[in-house]
Amino acid sequence: MDLTNKNVIHVKKNGTEYLQFRKLLEYNDIISHAYSLGIDKNYRTARANKEKLSKEEYDNAIKDYKTLCDAIGVDYINLVKTNQTHTDNVKIVNNKILKNAPDFNLDEYKETDGLITNKQNIVLSATNADCILLLFFDPVKKVIANVHSGWRGTLKRISVKAVEKMVKEFGCREQDIICCMCPSIRKCHFEVDKDVKDMFEQEYKNTQGINLEEIIEEKIKDKKWNIDTILINRIILKNAGLKEENIIDSGLCSVCHSDKIHSYRAEKEGYGLNTALICGRG
Repeated sequence: MDLTNKNVIHVKKNGTEYLQFRKLLEYNDIISHAYSLGIDKNYRTARANKEKLSKEEYDNAIKDYKTLCDAIGVDYINLVKTNQTHTDNVKIVNNKILKNAPDFNLDEYKETDGLITNKQNIVLSATNADCILLLFFDPVKKVIANVHSGWRGTLKRISVKAVEKMVKEFGCREQDIICCMCPSIRKCHFEVDKDVKDMFEQEYKNTQGINLEEIIEEKIKDKKWNIDTILINRIILKNAGLKEENIIDSGLCSVCHSDKIHSYRAEKEGYGLNTALICGRG
């Protein structure tokens, strides 16, 4: 199935499949980006429980990263990835740490879920299997960011904290920043129990533009609730000063398209990971 729509293009290149945002392709002379497709690929370089991957698993992940990087014309050696633990911590990348390998599983990026840089040729990576990945780009200051926002990150408003850091550290203007929201679980499948529903209600009950009845839908029969974390991020980013037309959603649900996109909810144990990449061109 081709996943192309008004906001993204489904690219098939030399056996590699990925999505690209039409808006970011307008700046293809100064940035490269992609969101991986294919459940035969797995970009996992560590386990959430910190158990080490086997050498074979790790080598296969590196191979998949290299293939995707080659497809978009960047060097996989320049990859930098956080360890992603559902925090609201966003760090600035000033340089590559390892000389001959990607910066994976490093203490420098532990307890971190977002990266920002204005350095050219550094490839920022994040992974997901239902969580939201957000690619940020300021074409004026030439600053990029890659942010992982699961439901915990959305409760902590990590997307807004990334914008605030881009403004404070690099002099970006909110109205210049573009945010592209990669495939993730949508309201149609993000079903939660009362404890999570209550946390969202408490956090967002007084937020401008948030209509809790629109964001949270009760399924009375099952005593469950469905939450629209994509819409929450759209609203809080707009409140933070981004232009509505610069907040661009892929419109793709990872569960609905679990034949092409890894999904924790669909795959359960042993689930794979997708990656989103963004890089400023040298």
